[in-house]
Amino acid sequence: MPRKPINVRDFLSNLPLFRELSADEIARIAAGSVEIDAPRGTVLVNRGDPCRGFHIVIFGQVKLALRAPNGGEKVVELIGPGMSFGEPVMFLDEPYMVSAMTLADSLLLHVASDVVYAEIERDPGFARRIIAGLSRRLQHLIADLEAVSLRSGTQRVIGYLLRDEPAPSKVNALCVTLPARKGVIASRLNLTHEHFSRILHELIEARLIEVDGPRVTILDIARLRIYGA
Repeated sequence: MPRKPINVRDFLSNLPLFRELSADEIARIAAGSVEIDAPRGTVLVNRGDPCRGFHIVIFGQVKLALRAPNGGEKVVELIGPGMSFGEPVMFLDEPYMVSAMTLADSLLLHVASDVVYAEIERDPGFARRIIAGLSRRLQHLIADLEAVSLRSGTQRVIGYLLRDEPAPSKVNALCVTLPARKGVIASRLNLTHEHFSRILHELIEARLIEVDGPRVTILDIARLRIYGA
């Protein structure tokens, strides 16, 4: 069944990066963007490919990963709707350092670097918003490094399950849906699939969570937060 056409201008104007741009500026960026239909399993870029812009996910999910010589991989980040990748290497004019592959049927926009540079020349505020976005990504990478270096596997899994924890309230239970296969999430947390599964089983045995496929029910947020501390 054909998908419903996407209004690229409307989509871009609702993203934080472009929200303050005028209609003419949005139109120029839309004109310099290309839609990419990418079924599940599509390799968008490989490490070493030249970078001529950056990608924005409209819907679907993209896995950024590093590949080892033995065929293994380390998942660096999972990119969902409204998120982007490729900006750092675009500005450095260097090849991609990671591979990018879709984990679900996806639609993306590729925004050409020439268009980005032209808008930065026209609007310094646009440059500040890009810098802010890159700074947030650096903060996330530092947090990931801290987790891998200083936290146990159990603490990493608990932190991941509580990543969307709501503001403090009287509710002490939470249902989350794992956004990818357990092996992908395990790699994202720098764990083996087996270690990740053992930790989930341990949390089930402690009656802190229940697991039904990708759905995880946190039975006691307060207890889970301090477990293994």
